[in-house]
Amino acid sequence: MPSALIEVRKSYSKSEEIALIEAVHGSLVDTFKIKPTDKTIRLVVHEPHGFAHPPTLAEPECFTHITIDAFAGRSIEAKRNL
Repeated sequence: MPSALIEVRKSYSKSEEIALIEAVHGSLVDTFKIKPTDKTIRLVVHEPHGFAHPPTLAEPECFTHITIDAFAGRSIEAKRNL
């Protein structure tokens, strides 16, 4: 079962946070064919001063970083599709 970490630079509403988690989870279910009940996803909201971003971003407050850890065995094609 893969594990995901979503890091953002601003607070969102509860419904927006749930939608973000569900979007990442849905992608994992669709691409890696995991069970819909296999959900290990963390959402961390950082203070903007504690989360650096590329200086070229037009909307740096919307910068989002998603990290997915998966055990060995996933095909290159599945990883690319994700």
